[in-house]
Amino acid sequence: MHPQQISIEAYTYLLPQDRIAAHPLPERDASKLLIYKNGLIEEDVYKNIAQHLPEKSLLVFNNTKVINARVLFTKPTGGIVEIFLLEPWQTDYTTALTATATTRWKCFIGGVSKWKEQYLELQIADCKLQIELKEKLNDAYVVEFNWDGGATFAELIEKAGKIPLPPYIKRDTDIEDAERYQTVYAKYDGSVAAPTAGLHFTENIFSSFNEKNISKVYVTLHVGAGTFKPVKAAIMQEHEMHTEWIDVSVQTIENILANIDNTIIAVGTTSLRTIESLYWLGVKAILEPGASVLQLTQWEVYDELNKNVSVEDSLKALLLWMNKKHISNLFTSTQILIAPGYQFKIAKAIVTNFHQPNSTLLLLVAAAVGKDWERIYQYALDNDFRFLSYGDGSLLFI
Repeated sequence: MHPQQISIEAYTYLLPQDRIAAHPLPERDASKLLIYKNGLIEEDVYKNIAQHLPEKSLLVFNNTKVINARVLFTKPTGGIVEIFLLEPWQTDYTTALTATATTRWKCFIGGVSKWKEQYLELQIADCKLQIELKEKLNDAYVVEFNWDGGATFAELIEKAGKIPLPPYIKRDTDIEDAERYQTVYAKYDGSVAAPTAGLHFTENIFSSFNEKNISKVYVTLHVGAGTFKPVKAAIMQEHEMHTEWIDVSVQTIENILANIDNTIIAVGTTSLRTIESLYWLGVKAILEPGASVLQLTQWEVYDELNKNVSVEDSLKALLLWMNKKHISNLFTSTQILIAPGYQFKIAKAIVTNFHQPNSTLLLLVAAAVGKDWERIYQYALDNDFRFLSYGDGSLLFI
C-alpha cells in the first residue's frame, strides 16, 4: 500500500489522561526504557542504555533549544492576549532572535477576538515591547514586534515569555520546566517544543558510552508546533505534513558517512527525519548537481526519487554539492513524512518517547517496527510506562 492510502484510524489506541506524564521524574536518567529488538521486548532504565547499544554505535542528537514562546499581553481593559511564537516570518532564526529593534513572527494568537487596538504593549524592565497584527494567514497570524533599548529579541522573550508546554500537559508552567523541558545539550534557540527523546540523557550516560566506543554527533532541527498537529484527514494523502528547518554541518555528515557500516541511532523523531532527509537530499544532489537549493517535500521520497542510490554515494554527492556552494552547514527545509512503507536508509534504530494516537509520530514508529507497534504500546500500557513528552521512552531497532 502506498503511504498516501493509509487510514489514520488504523493507528490509534486508548490513552487515558492519567497515563500522560504531567511532570518529569526527579532524575532524568531514571525513566523507564523499553527495548525492542528482533521482535523481543524487554525493559530497563535510561541510565543503562549503553548496555543495549552495539559497540561503535553513532548516536545522532538534536541540539535545538526551546524558547519562551508564550508571551502574554494585557489589554487596557484587562483582557489577556496570548502570543505563541511559531517561527520567524520570512527570515532565519538567527536573524530573528538577534534582532535589536524589530522582527516579525508567524504566531498563534489566543484571544485574538479581543484585540481591537492597533498596538499592544508589554513593559519588560526598562524596555517597552510593542506588537502589531500585520497579516492573517490560513492557520496563524503575522505579528510584528518593535522595541527600544538595544536588547535582542531572544533576551526579551527569555524575560517576558513562558516555556510552551504541550497542550496535553494540563497545568501551568512552573520553575522546574525551565530546566527540565530542555535537553542537557541544548544549544541553539528556536524550538517551541522539546526534542523529548533527548530529555532523558545525562552526562553520566554520555560517560558510559566510552566503554563501548559509542560516539555522538549533533544536528539542529527547530521543532515547531506542527509536531502536535493531529491528523484529521481520513487518509494520509489529504494530510499536509508540517515543514521543519534543519541545520547540519559538513563535519556531522562526514561522521555519518564514516559510520555507515556501524549502527546509527537517531535520538528522537526529529533527528530521524533529519538524517533520513540527508540521504534524499544527496540523491537530489546527484539528480540536480546545479540546483541552487535542495529541499524535500512530503511525498517525493515515495514517488519521484531514485531509491537505488547507496548511502555512501548519496552523502558524498551532498558533500560535493556543499563544497561547490562553499557552505559549511546545510540549512534547508524538510517535509518528509515517514510512514509504513518507508524504507530506512541511514538509521538502524531510534530512541523515542511514546506518542499520541492518530499522529504522524506514531506512523513513524510503525514504519520502523511494523505492526509490532501495537504490541510495544500495549506492553507500555500494561507495565506502567509514562507517556508523551515527560514520560518514559523506548529504544527501537529497525
